[in-house]
Amino acid sequence: MLLSMVNFEYLYRGLCGMAHAPRASSMAGHLGAAVIAGYFIGEDHPGTDSKVFAAIERDLDRITGGEESIWFDSKKAGITAEALFEPFPKEQGQAERVDSLADALARNIGKTRQSGHNVIFTSIAIRALMGHEEFATPALVTGIEKLIASFNGQHPGRGYFGKERGWLNGDKVLPEDLADAPAYDSLESMAEQVIGTLITTASQHRRGFGGLFHLINHAAALLELDAHGYSGLALQGLAAHRHHHRLYRSLPDLEDELGKLESTSDDPFKPIYWKRNESKQWGAWLTHRVKTLYGFHTLLRVIEDQTKRDNALTKFGYLLA
Repeated sequence: MLLSMVNFEYLYRGLCGMAHAPRASSMAGHLGAAVIAGYFIGEDHPGTDSKVFAAIERDLDRITGGEESIWFDSKKAGITAEALFEPFPKEQGQAERVDSLADALARNIGKTRQSGHNVIFTSIAIRALMGHEEFATPALVTGIEKLIASFNGQHPGRGYFGKERGWLNGDKVLPEDLADAPAYDSLESMAEQVIGTLITTASQHRRGFGGLFHLINHAAALLELDAHGYSGLALQGLAAHRHHHRLYRSLPDLEDELGKLESTSDDPFKPIYWKRNESKQWGAWLTHRVKTLYGFHTLLRVIEDQTKRDNALTKFGYLLA
């Protein structure tokens, strides 16, 4: 009996979305990366209720249909969100081209770039192309190389420090203002610490540096790089991830200003959860829900302590609401 999964066509459509993204903006890579992540959920959780996969596909269709087009000005860019997903001309795939994505990431992984999006996008593209060399065509891979390179020299992201201080770029946060975060010299320790931060801070209303969404996805991307043969590159990214972690932990809890966060106890692997089509508290949630559902469960595989796993699953409800 065939296991139910997310339709394979979304893998290629997402790759096209990433490869065309440089024509719009570096952050337009969100769209294609989220579509691929949606496919990965099906690959990682085969046999999940087919109604869940159908709901994920509906979200992916909303993304490819241009519903979340906030990442760039389509008039200035001269391309619409829908057009990012147009297929590339037929070419022969070249498996060896995948290494060029790792080479591009090696040039900017040493510092935190836009809340880790350089690492997140690269990792998703590498996993997608591994074992699917027919998609590793020169034009498509060149497009993703340009997307990765577009993060060269970019700042660490932005954080909101309340009404008085406002929004600050990460490179403007003074060293003495950075919160501490446990040092980690292994990917497993990183995963443990990020899950610990999720458990202790998910109910706090912080805004910026990608929030827990990107802290989780940045960590998951490093784990996936390691899993797909780029262990040395993944380890090179630990220092930048810890800096990202410290920036996130520096943000104040602004519940009094921004309001109390809500949570949900609905299981995202059950159909009832997917009646929720939008978030009451998070922006850009259409792409981030599916991408972080993938990233969170990538991290959770590393966590062996059952109590910690259970606590993390409960606190993850704040990101799903």
